[in-house]
Amino acid sequence: MAALLKQTTALTKISSLRRRLRIIQGGTSASKTFSILAYLIHTAQSNANLLISVVSESLPHLKLGAIRDFKLIMKMQMYWDENAWSKGEFIYNFPNGSMIEFFSVDSSKAHGPRRDVLFLNECNNVTYEVYTQLETRTRKLVILDFNPVATFWVHEEVMPHNPHDFLKLTYKDNEALEPAIVRSIESRKHNTNYWRVYGLGEVGVLEGQIYPDWLQIEEVPEEARLRRRGLDFGYTNHPTGLVDVYEWNDAYILDEQLYRTGMKNPQIASFIQGLPDPETLVIADSAEPKSIDDISDHGVPIVGAEKGADSIRNGIDAVQFVKVYMTKRSLNLIKEQRNYVWKTDRTGKALNEPIDLWNHLLDAARYALVDLIGNPIQPFPGDDDAFGPTEPYTSGILDRAF
Repeated sequence: MAALLKQTTALTKISSLRRRLRIIQGGTSASKTFSILAYLIHTAQSNANLLISVVSESLPHLKLGAIRDFKLIMKMQMYWDENAWSKGEFIYNFPNGSMIEFFSVDSSKAHGPRRDVLFLNECNNVTYEVYTQLETRTRKLVILDFNPVATFWVHEEVMPHNPHDFLKLTYKDNEALEPAIVRSIESRKHNTNYWRVYGLGEVGVLEGQIYPDWLQIEEVPEEARLRRRGLDFGYTNHPTGLVDVYEWNDAYILDEQLYRTGMKNPQIASFIQGLPDPETLVIADSAEPKSIDDISDHGVPIVGAEKGADSIRNGIDAVQFVKVYMTKRSLNLIKEQRNYVWKTDRTGKALNEPIDLWNHLLDAARYALVDLIGNPIQPFPGDDDAFGPTEPYTSGILDRAF
C-alpha cells in the first residue's frame, strides 16, 4: 500500500494563500516545491478544465525536480494513471479535463498560449523578462518559489509594485523531514550566510562568487573530446562527486556523472567502469590514498591530484584562467557554481579563501582541470609564499586569452 501524503505545516500554509500572485521564499528542505505541487494536484482535481503550467529553467531541472516529485505525490495518493501521462510532451490529463504541463523556459512555450495557473519553480534562476512573458499569459493564479540566496527581480520589481501573498518557509515547516537531514542543516549554524539563507529562509548576500563566468550548454557536442574525469570522495554527510571534463575548441565542458552519498569504493569503481570510455584517466582527491588504491585495484585508471602549498587557492586561480561550460543536466554542479563564494570576515570583507561548502563537484572538476591545464601561477623555487610572473602553461590548441 502506498504511503499517504503527510499534511505538513508547509502544505497547510501554502493552501491558505488567496491572492492571484503568491510568492514563497524558503530555505533548504522546506518542502516548497513538493507542497506547491500537492496543492496544484488538489486544485486540478477540484476544478474542471484548468490548464496548469509548471515551469523551470531547464528540462533536466524539471525531470529531476518537479516532475519526479509530481509522480511521487500522485503515486503516494494512488492517483497515478500511466495512460494519462504524455511522456513526450510532459502533460498529465485528469479525468475532469484539467491538465498539468511541465516545460522549461528555454522552450518556445514561454511565449506560447495562455494558461490558468503558473508555477514558476526556483524563479531566481530565470530572467525577469521570461517571468513577464509567462505572467501576462496567465489568467488566474501565479506561484513563485525560490531559495533567497540574494535579492533579485522578485524583491526589486515584483513585490513593491504588485498585490501579493508572501510566505517564508523553513525546514521546521516540513515535519516529514528525516532527523538526519535536520541535524545536517543545523550543524551549519556557524556559517552565517548559509544559515541565514538555507536555515532561516532569509535573504542572503551572495558576494564574491568564485566562478561567475561559467556558462551553460545544452549538451556535449559530438566533436568535444573527453580528456579527464574528476573525483571527490564522500560517504555519509557528503556526496561522492564525479565529473567528466571535455576539451572543446577554446574551452572545457563539465558534465556531471555522479553525486551520491553512501557509496563504497567498489561501487564507485563499478560505476566508473559502466560509463562510456572507462579508460579515461580519473584524477581524485589525493587526501584519500587508500580509496584511490582500492579503486585502482578494480581496474580503474586513477591517480591522486597533485597538491602543494595553498593548492586550493592556486587551483582556483588556474581554473579561473580558462573558459568553462556546464551541461544543463549537471544540476548539482550548477547549484554549486552559483553558491561557491569567498569567505568574509565579520565586517563583510572578502578573504582569500573559499567557503568549505558547495564544492564537491567543483573540487572534482578542479582536480581534473588543473591536471589538464597545469597551474599558470607557481611559487618561486624554495619560496612557498612568493609568486612571480611566470609564463602561462598552454595545452594544444587551447587559447586562454579571454
